[in-house]
Amino acid sequence: MTTTDGRRRDPAYPRPRVPWWLGDTLAAVLVVGAAFAPFPVAEFRPSSGLVLAVVIAPAALLPLRRRRPTAVLAGIVGLHGIAALLGTISPGVVVAAGIATFAVAARTPRRRTVVVTGAAALAVVLLSLLAVFGGITDPRIVQFALFIALAAAAGDASRSRREYIEAVTERAERAERTHEAEASRRVAEERLRIARDLHDAVAHQISVISLNAGVASSAIETRPEKAVTALATIRRASRTVLGEIGDLLEVLRAGDSDRTPSPQPGLARLDELVAGFADTGLVVGTRVEGPLAAVTGAVDLVAYRVVQEGLTNAGKHGAEHRAHVLISVDEHEVSVVVTNPVPALRADPDPDDVRGGHGLLGLRERVASVRGVVETGATPGGFRLAAVLPVTRRSDRDGEVS
Repeated sequence: MTTTDGRRRDPAYPRPRVPWWLGDTLAAVLVVGAAFAPFPVAEFRPSSGLVLAVVIAPAALLPLRRRRPTAVLAGIVGLHGIAALLGTISPGVVVAAGIATFAVAARTPRRRTVVVTGAAALAVVLLSLLAVFGGITDPRIVQFALFIALAAAAGDASRSRREYIEAVTERAERAERTHEAEASRRVAEERLRIARDLHDAVAHQISVISLNAGVASSAIETRPEKAVTALATIRRASRTVLGEIGDLLEVLRAGDSDRTPSPQPGLARLDELVAGFADTGLVVGTRVEGPLAAVTGAVDLVAYRVVQEGLTNAGKHGAEHRAHVLISVDEHEVSVVVTNPVPALRADPDPDDVRGGHGLLGLRERVASVRGVVETGATPGGFRLAAVLPVTRRSDRDGEVS
C-alpha cells in the first residue's frame, strides 16, 4: 500500500486522521476564498481577471506538494511575484506558500528545510515590496515572513515526530527479531542438551541390555547359571533406564520455576561405573593418579562421561572384552584416557565413521563446553579415547553443561 506521495505505507501505522482529499479541499477553499474576500486593504483585492487567475492558481498546485514540495513552493512564490508586479498581494497566495513550506519541512532534511525556507521568506518579502510601498518594515510584509517561518517550524516538528515514531518502531521490531533469534538459539541448545542426555542416560544401559541379551541367548542351554546372571543384569539395567527416562521426562514437563536440578554423576562414582561394565563381562583396569576430589563442577561430570563413553564403545566394538582407564589429576588439568583392543580387521578404524556415531559427537560438544580437548584414534592393536580438561575449583554445579 502506498501513500499519495508515492511512499509505501507500513500496515502497522494507522491511517492519517485527516484524509488527503479533505486537506487539499480545505487548502483550495482558503486560497480561493481569500481571492474573493472583501479585504479593506486595496492591495489584497485582485484588480482584474488576470490577477484573479494568478491568485487562485496556487489552489491547483497544492495537491502536487506531496510529490514535489520544493517545486510547488517555488511555483507559488513565482505566482506571488507575478501578482505583486500587477499590484496585488493576495493573502491566499501567502497561505498557499505557507502550506507548501510545511510540506517541504515535513519531507526534507532540516538543513535543506532551513535553506529553502529562508529563500522562500526572503523572496516573498522582496516581491511584496513591488506592491507595498511601506518598506520592508511594513507589518504586512513582516507577518508574511513570520507565517512562512511558522509553517516551516510546524513541518519540521511533524517530520521529527514521524522519524521518532519510525525509529521507535524499528527498535521494537529489531528487539522482537533479536528475541526470536535468542529463543531459537535456546531451543536449539535445549534440543542438543536433551539429545546428549538421552544418549548418556539411555545408550549405556541399552548397550548393557544388548550385551547381556547376547550372553543369555548363547549360554541358556550350556551354562544356565550364567544366563540367569545376564538376565538379572538386563532386569537391573531396564529398571535403571526406565528411571532415567522418567527423570528426564519429569524435567521436560516441569516449568522453569519448578525445575530442580537432578544430581549428576562424577568421578566419585567411577568404581560403580566400572562395576556395571564388569557385570557385562568387560574386564576394566583402572589407574588413578592424583586426587579425584580436586575435579569438581562441570569438569567432573564431563570426565565421568568420557569414561562412560569410552567403556561403552569398548564393550560394543572392542575385542577380548577388556579395557583400561587412566585418570591423571594435577593442579591445572585432568587427563582421562580409555584404551581397548579392537578386532584385527579393524586395527585402523575411522573413529568418526566406524566408532563415532552420536556418542563421540556429543562427547566432543561436552568437552568443548568446558574448554577441553578430546582426541580419538587407533593405537597399536587398539583404540584410544583421550580428553584433557582444565580443573575447575568451583564446587557449585549450577552451571554444569548437561
